[in-house]
Amino acid sequence: MTSVFNGAGKNMACTVIEVKPNVVSQIKTVEKDGYNAVQLSYEDKKEKHSNKAEIGHFKKANTGPKRKVIELKGFVRDWKVGDRITVEYFSDDTWLDISGLTRGKGFQGVVKRHGFRGVGDQTHGQHNRNRAPGSLGASSYPSRVLKGMRMAGQTGNRKVKMINLRVVKLIPEENLLVVQGSVPGANGSYLIIEK
Repeated sequence: MTSVFNGAGKNMACTVIEVKPNVVSQIKTVEKDGYNAVQLSYEDKKEKHSNKAEIGHFKKANTGPKRKVIELKGFVRDWKVGDRITVEYFSDDTWLDISGLTRGKGFQGVVKRHGFRGVGDQTHGQHNRNRAPGSLGASSYPSRVLKGMRMAGQTGNRKVKMINLRVVKLIPEENLLVVQGSVPGANGSYLIIEK
């Protein structure tokens, strides 16, 4: 993240996103496939790292094998197979929805995962229970731990969509898009940007 000053002199927190060119590798229609969709592919990879099905698929689109392929269902545009979508597809001062995987933080306890307070004060013989969850189950009825109980477990690494992020600036010569606010994921992770 970085910050940018707007015309009124206000400092805005922004995220810089590198938008490399995407290639339309397939267009699906209701007549042929049963639904409308556009398949976009991104980032070249060597042919030796691809199987024959991928090689044939990308030869139809007149492009080399790609590392990342995504299909956008219900998406109808006048694009053709082989078209390149660059950062110039977006424009200044528009609003975007950006989705991606959040940072994975591994197995975490209840204090970090859910914000539990823990026991806190070391009184009444408390030895090592400062960050423990405490009692979990109910009494004699229902005599079990209820579903959805907040416990320790896997944190992060889930799909999140940030909605209504404003485009602050476009830098087409460097394929950069500057949006106001934060986006999910670590540096270098893949994002889906919807207009």
